[in-house]
Amino acid sequence: MRIGVPKEVAEGERRVALVPDVVKQLTAKELEVTVEAGAGEGASYPDAEFGGAGGEIGDPWGADVVLKVAAPTDDEVERLRQGQVVIGFLQPLTNSDLARRLASAGVTSFAVEAIPRITRAQSMDALSSQANLGGYMSVLIAARDSGNLFPMMTTAAGTIAPAKVLVLGAGVAGLQAIATAKRLGGVVTGFDVRSVVKEQVESLGGRFLEVDAVKDAEGEGGYARPLTEEENQRLRGELAQAAVRQDVIISTAAIPGRPAPLLVTADAVRGMKPGSVIVDMAAETGGNCELTRAGETVVENGVQVIGPVNLPSEMAQDASALYAKNLSNLLELLLDDEGGLKIDFEDEIVAGSCLTKDGEIVNERAKEAAG
Repeated sequence: MRIGVPKEVAEGERRVALVPDVVKQLTAKELEVTVEAGAGEGASYPDAEFGGAGGEIGDPWGADVVLKVAAPTDDEVERLRQGQVVIGFLQPLTNSDLARRLASAGVTSFAVEAIPRITRAQSMDALSSQANLGGYMSVLIAARDSGNLFPMMTTAAGTIAPAKVLVLGAGVAGLQAIATAKRLGGVVTGFDVRSVVKEQVESLGGRFLEVDAVKDAEGEGGYARPLTEEENQRLRGELAQAAVRQDVIISTAAIPGRPAPLLVTADAVRGMKPGSVIVDMAAETGGNCELTRAGETVVENGVQVIGPVNLPSEMAQDASALYAKNLSNLLELLLDDEGGLKIDFEDEIVAGSCLTKDGEIVNERAKEAAG
């Protein structure tokens, strides 16, 4: 069986779906791996390393299984043939047109975003592996652009107080942001509408922000449920009071398939001290801050509101290495002992992550989104 790894063409995407170490593991199992020329350059993996790992440089689109990072473009979908398998970030809840095109092409596709959040699937959870790096990178951006040092510093000229950092959302990205900000010496507060994460925030050295507006909003799959408008208004008011005291806000709150919840109003930003920084990791889905613009930095009353996109791509080498291992672990479920393609749709992980097969969209939530 042959696995194909195309070069990513999405703007700003530097990651690659497989790295040489994982290619070596796959070819040792008698699998063939074809990598498009230059596919790994953005992540600092030259073609020679793929060749040395047992892969070949060539056209990946004729492979039995095509591995992607970003969702395939229209031109890339046209290069696929009936019966092929495609795996990648396929945006199942927000890109219904792609799902329809993959179904029409007769492609069996697997969306890594839809991998069930169960213990057995943790090693395949690409959302978490990439969010982890995004949370780390968001703090580095804040530290770079903030007008304050993160750690307390005592000098002959006097003592500088540590930066006060508030992290909104305590999922994978938020918890990593809390841990990173704490390592840098900040005084860190974490917030989430799910009270169950309080212990996790505190275990990383952060203080959990208690609010009266929402005591607990645990939803399905470990995500937060959508709040009512009354809850949202009260919550935004309490967060505005907390924002005044912060030097840095890292915002990570997201609900799959929905616009990011609005947590920080424009008035709350105006109440912050000049020189403060907000890094909104939810920028690509509308932002947690009212002033966020994806891919831009907005300055309001001396406060920078940064809306980064595709943060894992900023750390493309490590991001690719983690993603490649996620895909390798998922591939093991799709192959038999001889390395042939054998897809067991009775398997919970396989069935849960499958987006299209036999000319149809089979993921229930994606089907609903597609109408």
